[in-house]
Amino acid sequence: MILKDTIVALATPSGAGAIAIIRLSGKDAISIAERQFQSVSGKVLSKQNTHTIHLGHIIDDGITLDEVLVSVFKNPNSYTGEDVVEISCHGSNYIQQEIIQLFLRKGCRMANAGEFTLRAFLNGKLDLSQAEAVADLIASDNAASHQIAMQQMRGGFSSEIARLREELLNFASLIELELDFAEEDVEFADRTQFGELIERITFVLKRLIDSFAVGNVIKNGIPVAIVGEPNVGKSTLLNALLNEDRAIVSEIAGTTRDTIEDEISIGGIGFRFIDTAGIRETEDVVESIGIKKTFEKIEQSQVTIYLFDAQKNINNIESVRIEVEKIRNKYPQKPLLVIANKIDTLTDIQLAEINTSIADVLLLSAKTGFGVEQLTNSLLNLINTGALRNNETIVTNTRHYDALLKAFEEIQKVKEGLETGLSGDLLAIDIRQALYHFGEITGEITNDDLLGNIFANFCIGK
Repeated sequence: MILKDTIVALATPSGAGAIAIIRLSGKDAISIAERQFQSVSGKVLSKQNTHTIHLGHIIDDGITLDEVLVSVFKNPNSYTGEDVVEISCHGSNYIQQEIIQLFLRKGCRMANAGEFTLRAFLNGKLDLSQAEAVADLIASDNAASHQIAMQQMRGGFSSEIARLREELLNFASLIELELDFAEEDVEFADRTQFGELIERITFVLKRLIDSFAVGNVIKNGIPVAIVGEPNVGKSTLLNALLNEDRAIVSEIAGTTRDTIEDEISIGGIGFRFIDTAGIRETEDVVESIGIKKTFEKIEQSQVTIYLFDAQKNINNIESVRIEVEKIRNKYPQKPLLVIANKIDTLTDIQLAEINTSIADVLLLSAKTGFGVEQLTNSLLNLINTGALRNNETIVTNTRHYDALLKAFEEIQKVKEGLETGLSGDLLAIDIRQALYHFGEITGEITNDDLLGNIFANFCIGK
C-alpha cells in the first residue's frame, strides 16, 4: 500500500466553533496551499522553514474566503512523515466547507478515516500499536484510559514487544545457521541461554496477557449492577453516586420498571452504574419484564451491588444472609458488595448485629450520603490498578491480546521442543510462528485488509 497523492480533511470536530483546522498532507500539500494563500507580509510558503506559522488569507479566484493562520511542516519532520499544511480558519461551517471544496478542486483528495495516521505508520513515524493508541487516546474519557493510551502511543508496549522479538530473532538466526551446517553437527545457539530466554519471554507474555482483564475494563468502563428488593433505595443510591436526580425516587414499590444506566469516573476509572428493577414476586406484566432484565444485567455486569433495607430487615437478617449466599453461589466469579442501606434509622447495637451477621457488609445511608465514599473506595479496591501506579504496560486492545495468546502458544511449543531435544529445523518452524505473531502487534507483519480494518475505526482528519 503506497499512497502518493495529497489528501485534505477537517482535523477538528465538525460544526460551528471559534476555530477550525483543515489539514493537508502529501507531496503537493505545500504547493497547493501556496497557490491559494496570500501572506500579509508577502511570504512564499515553500520558502519558509518547517514548523512555522504564517498569517494571511485564503483566496479563491480573487475572492477572500477567510483570514487564516497557516502552519507548515516539511517532511520528514511531520506527523505523517510527508509535507503537511494545517490551516486554522474561523469555525463557520460555511468557511470550512468552502476552503475544503477549494482544495479538492485544486488537486487534493478527501482523506479516508484515519488516513493521516495510516500514512504516519507507512512512513515509519509510528508502529501499528502506537497508531492504534492514537485512536484510544482520542476515545479516552477518564484518567486511567488516558494514561494507558499515552503510554502506548509513546511506545511503551511496542518497545517491550520489540525487545523480545529482537532477542528471539537473534537466536532464530543462529538456529537457522545450524541448518546450513547440518552435516557437521555443530550448535551455534547455546541451548541453555536459549532456554533462559524462553522462560523470560514466557514470563513477560503471561504478565501482558493477564493485564488484559484489567486493561479491558479500564478502557471500556466497568459495569456495576445495583440489585435488591423493591424500595430499598437503589435509585437513591444511584442518584447519590451520580450527584444528581437521575432516577425517579418514590416510596411506592416497583417504581423502577426498567434499567437506568449512567457512567461516572471514580479515581480516574470509569464505572457504569445500572439501577435495576426490584426483585420480588409480582403479577404486573411490565414489572416482571423489568425483573427479568435485572438478572440479565447481573449476568452482564463486572460487579454486583446487593442493597437491602437495614431498617426493614433488622429483625430478619438471616433472610438477607441467605439471599446474599444465593447470589454468591450463582455468580461465584463475580465480585459482590453487600450494602445495608438506611442505617441512619438504626441504633449502634442494631448496626453491630448487622456487622456480625453478614460478612464484609458496608453500612450506608443513600439519603444522607453517609458511606458513599467507603463504597467508591471499595469499588476501586476491586480493580487491580497497581500496574497503573507502577507505570507497567497494560494491554487494552483485543487484537494485541489475540496475537499475544498465539505467540504464547508458539513459545510453549518451542519450550517443549527444547526440553525434549527437538531438532533445530522443527524448532525453527515454531520460532518463526512466534516471531510472526510478535510482528503482527507492531505492524512488521501486516496486510492491506488488516490496516483497512484498523484505520476504518478512526475519525476523518486523524
